[in-house]
Amino acid sequence: MPIKRARRLSNLHLRQGHRSYAIGDIHGRVDLLRALMARIREDIRRFPADSCEFIFLGDYISRGPHSDGVIDFLLEELPHEGVPMICLRGNHEDLLLRFLRDGDQHAGQSWLSHGGAEAAQAYGVETGEITPQRLPQIAQKLRERIPDKHMIFFEELQTCYIRDGYIFVHAGLRPGVRLEEQTATDMMWIREGFLDYRGHFPKYVIHGHTPSDLPTIRPNRTNVDTRAYEGVLTCAVLEGRERRFLTTL
Repeated sequence: MPIKRARRLSNLHLRQGHRSYAIGDIHGRVDLLRALMARIREDIRRFPADSCEFIFLGDYISRGPHSDGVIDFLLEELPHEGVPMICLRGNHEDLLLRFLRDGDQHAGQSWLSHGGAEAAQAYGVETGEITPQRLPQIAQKLRERIPDKHMIFFEELQTCYIRDGYIFVHAGLRPGVRLEEQTATDMMWIREGFLDYRGHFPKYVIHGHTPSDLPTIRPNRTNVDTRAYEGVLTCAVLEGRERRFLTTL
């Protein structure tokens, strides 16, 4: 059943009449994505808003069995009339691009060893034993098997998105650094220095990247990565000065 928990935010808001749906790390679970989007559509039907948007926080691929299906769903089935879709880049998309586009063998080894092998299999590429000697062959097979429209999707992903009092990123922000000076690497990868920071950022941070059993709510950030690869995908629903959650639990 969907979890809906409202929490009033005293010092930030979205403009009146607008609602943002921020979806956490999907990790190849197209089944959960379909289920969650059905609940989001029902939420829109039951509680109409002047305007809505879908914000995906990255890590569409790896770990789960259907990375290819997730991208197909986002490109072909999801578009909802009148609802913009903002897709951010996660560290798994970063590793994939560095491996296939830049020939970065270290990135390829890291990606394949941390769920990328499952993504490769979804695209019809069996990695077998992942050794440095086999990485160029695996990369070439992936370039041949991943559809061009999927590669374009990965290439065009944003690293952050700002809406009123919120900033949406995959991983987090570097404390003490102005928004315009934040690096793409930190926004896709940071944990140390961000998760334990108790001060305020220029805008409230909505992020994923760090798995937890339930959404993690702090005075300066909310994390909605709830381990979709193990069975729970979560969405933060932001409207006015309130925040609630929808989930596949």
